[in-house]
Amino acid sequence: MNIAMLGSGFIGRFYADSLQGYRSKDKIVTIYSRRSESAQKFAADYKVAFATTQMEEAIARPEVEVVCIALPNNLHEEAVLLCCKHKKAVITTKPLGRNAAEARRMLDAVEKAGIFNGYLEDLVYAPKFIKALSTVQQGGLGRILWAKSRETHPGPHSDWFWDIEQAGGGCILDLGCHCVEITRSYIGKDIKPVEVMCWADTQVKPIDAEDHAIALIKYENGAMAQFEVSWTFRGGLDLRDEVMGTEGTIWVNNFLRTGFEMFTTGKGGDYIAEKAESNSGWLFPVGDELNELGYNHMFMDMFNSMEKGAAPRETFYDGYVVNAVLDAAYKSAKSKLWEPVVLDVWRGKSGLTKHQHLTEYDAEHYLVKEEVTHYGAKKLILKNKKTGKIFERVDN
Repeated sequence: MNIAMLGSGFIGRFYADSLQGYRSKDKIVTIYSRRSESAQKFAADYKVAFATTQMEEAIARPEVEVVCIALPNNLHEEAVLLCCKHKKAVITTKPLGRNAAEARRMLDAVEKAGIFNGYLEDLVYAPKFIKALSTVQQGGLGRILWAKSRETHPGPHSDWFWDIEQAGGGCILDLGCHCVEITRSYIGKDIKPVEVMCWADTQVKPIDAEDHAIALIKYENGAMAQFEVSWTFRGGLDLRDEVMGTEGTIWVNNFLRTGFEMFTTGKGGDYIAEKAESNSGWLFPVGDELNELGYNHMFMDMFNSMEKGAAPRETFYDGYVVNAVLDAAYKSAKSKLWEPVVLDVWRGKSGLTKHQHLTEYDAEHYLVKEEVTHYGAKKLILKNKKTGKIFERVDN
């Protein structure tokens, strides 16, 4: 694939390292940046033939087959509409839009134009997540009751993230978009998110947006999701997931404490891992950041899907659903109430009710719990079906 990269900054370079290094047959052929010196430096570093500060010029070039958007949030819609105009396949970084209305316009545009669209939500392609999700989908945890995702760090790298007009929000939009799609995947992307309760505040940073937030998301089948996000966490990048079902639990630590620990005085050291705050003392390097953060698997899915003429696992529709959930979170943070998730477009299941799971012990009783005590007795907690009385039975 011949790629036009829009954006020469932090995420654009992460993408370029993966795009040109994993499948080893894709090539960035043009680079757009808002600053000429940045475009030229990117072109030199990645051996890109054409560099420009004109977005449409980068997209329209005849050799370009797919456009990769790695731009500030406020430029996503402009870039997507140009891809539609020139009938170019488009893949874009998260979040899709600054809000659901913006995301919906982009979704409608790519579907009307009939072009390939992919949502670059890298953390649902992380190897540990893929393994965990496979276990969940095979029933290893039973019915999913609760899923939690946490992403916290000291704050993003570029100035535009801190500007609420360009970014559209603070850590909820920047990090919550990851967490919503992670937990939504565990619960089931065909299960409708219905309402959100969110607390958010600006605790540390001198900005207009929130730098810390916690939210609960209720799903139509009774499952709950939770996210914790922060730009105030000290100690590096913390990425963790937890999933609880009727038959089991999964804990995943994707970053920060992954089993690789190192002590150094800092001599001869520089870069350790993304958002690491120190290069001395006890440190937690990451063996292969591109792989651990999901970039390699993500682009493999995107380009393989393009070649097969199929939709990828993550599309603009997924980005739209995420934006709708985050809109409800922002509204709840202001109202201090549960707020509905407004989805004008819903393509999953509808009309579900909370699952009533009752385990029969015998014709007269439901089983509440059974266990073997530390003194060797087998204890049963039972509920009488007719009277509703709960009692225990002990077998020595």
